[in-house]
Amino acid sequence: MQQPLVSIIMAAFNSSEFISDAIVSVMNQSYINWELIIVNDGSTDNTFETASSFKDKRIKVISQENRGVSAARNSGLAKMNGEYFCFLDADDILPCYSLDARVKLFLEKPEVSFVDGRVEVRDLNQKNILRVFQPSFQGNPFDKLISLSGDCYLGLTWMIRRAQNKTYRFKEGMTHCEDLLFYVEISQNGIYNYVEQTVLIYRINPESAMSNLKGLESGYNKLIHELKQQSLIDRKQEKMLSKKTNLIMLKSYMKKGMILNVARLTSRYIKLRLQ
Repeated sequence: MQQPLVSIIMAAFNSSEFISDAIVSVMNQSYINWELIIVNDGSTDNTFETASSFKDKRIKVISQENRGVSAARNSGLAKMNGEYFCFLDADDILPCYSLDARVKLFLEKPEVSFVDGRVEVRDLNQKNILRVFQPSFQGNPFDKLISLSGDCYLGLTWMIRRAQNKTYRFKEGMTHCEDLLFYVEISQNGIYNYVEQTVLIYRINPESAMSNLKGLESGYNKLIHELKQQSLIDRKQEKMLSKKTNLIMLKSYMKKGMILNVARLTSRYIKLRLQ
């Protein structure tokens, strides 16, 4: 029986320094029926040339004007052909058994919609493991996601069983929390499970979007706004999420010694507690 096709979507912007490692990690997969769709999002370095240098018919490289990571992922989603799909950032690594382990679980459990696994967070040279994420939840992930529990979400680490007649899209224009919003939107009726193996090596770049605290705070606010607009959360859930994100940002600003932001969010947190 032929293996199901897995689509891997990679948005890339000025990623020439690391993208070769990411592509090679896909080519080294023990699971061979995959397609890698690389979307060059208006890079000004050699990202396109580096990605195009790999001569493998399973790799497709497309270019577009710079429109942001969500638009780049949407371009990849529009081109995918797989029965399953996942995302890989241009500076991250898939261990060689990552696809195989997750497809096996999908085949064993046809009721499962999303398969995750262990994630190692490393520095850019991959020498030091900074953190390990191990999923600890099985079932519908919606409530876990909107409560920011951390039981089933670190980032775009899920492999997803593609639903028939469903269009998958990211909210364009968001630079933070767009991945969490995407998962919340698709998770309402699906079942989440995980494998014990490491499925992703997530490399921390200090210049990445997550190091921009004000951008992250704005992303949380936009996330809550979008969830309200789509009637995905009620008033109680909105209040809970507002308190949780406010506390996360308060602790983050405290670590950075950003006193004015600490004072502002402390006042806001007290008001939320009193509501």
